[in-house]
Amino acid sequence: MGKLTALKVQQLTKPGSYGDGGCLYLYIKSDGKSRYSRAWVYRFKLNGQRREMGLGPVALVSLADARIKTLEYRKMHLEGIDPIEVRKAKREQAKIDRKGGVTFRACAERYIASHKAGWKNDKHAAQWPSSLGAYVYPIIGAKPVYQIDTAQVMKVLEPIWATKAETASRVRGRIETILDWAKVHSYRTGDNPARWHGHLDKLLPSRSRVKRIKHHPALPYAEMSSFMAKLRAQEGVAARALEFLILTVARTSEVIGTPPNEIKGKVWIVPPERMKAGQEHRVPLTVPALAVAESMKAMGGSYLFPGRKLDAPLSNMAMLKLLARMGHPGLTAHGFRSTFKDWVSECTDYPSEVSEMALAHTIDNKVEAAYRRGDLFRKRIALMDDWARFCAGEEVNHAAT
Repeated sequence: MGKLTALKVQQLTKPGSYGDGGCLYLYIKSDGKSRYSRAWVYRFKLNGQRREMGLGPVALVSLADARIKTLEYRKMHLEGIDPIEVRKAKREQAKIDRKGGVTFRACAERYIASHKAGWKNDKHAAQWPSSLGAYVYPIIGAKPVYQIDTAQVMKVLEPIWATKAETASRVRGRIETILDWAKVHSYRTGDNPARWHGHLDKLLPSRSRVKRIKHHPALPYAEMSSFMAKLRAQEGVAARALEFLILTVARTSEVIGTPPNEIKGKVWIVPPERMKAGQEHRVPLTVPALAVAESMKAMGGSYLFPGRKLDAPLSNMAMLKLLARMGHPGLTAHGFRSTFKDWVSECTDYPSEVSEMALAHTIDNKVEAAYRRGDLFRKRIALMDDWARFCAGEEVNHAAT
């Protein structure tokens, strides 16, 4: 440093760059109308890339001040720190401070208010404030969101990680989402302390190691025909709903929430908003499934399987209680989907993708999903006919050889 003097800086007017030494430059630019601007620039290379950092105009920053700033930034550069990013972070933090330090709870409530319209059901919308109110707000709810760090996130998660593994995992994901939202809105900066991969996975055991995933108990497929005969002898809406669920291999929520107008001839069309994957699902109705649907339509309710009132759906506990009365207290309605899958895999020659489409499972392989245009409906008609025959104890057309 020292090539320039204060007097020389005032005398220079020709457009160009003038080095003072030590990576400090005076830049003079003309607008082509006898007016020009003069400013200080710190030039450096980081990771092989050339960077330029403005230090301010000559009118506001003297040569001496520019040298002091340059020396400060050169020290950062020597330690491998990008001074441009440091200054940017300071400015963002100052912006956050001016906003008054919005609390985590305020951010969470604003996030929920702006997103709940897109959530599939009221239960999901209720789970967010409920879980945050129980586990998060008492610990970090009143803290400014920009102050939330890893230690505070761990303070929330550690007490419940081993005892309430699934709940803790959902709470972690919700904290991460809210902190991401806060960053986008300039309420905080830096990495997300609630992210799992490459961060919390180094501090907490995975959920699968904490608690083994429990699968829904399923009836062995060899017992299906005797079970169905016993089920058809049962009276009541719950019995017909379970029969329809088994014959269509649908989920409980899809069955009990069905309005009669979703039955279109021999097809049950479930709209995207009622499907777990958010996509319309067509279900071919076999003769016995259609018979159940037509008999329930005759009741004239707002739902195909009404509860105690015709304008309210059947309770999601009704089928569980029915199974208990039938002497199967360990079974769940969802488990019959597993029974179906086991039967297809072991007793038929149908490809796996046909049964997966019948179960309305999403395709994990993104490339395959991008090229899968149809829903294999014609093949699923034959599959569901064979399933209905099997449930009735009849011979199946596509039995495995």
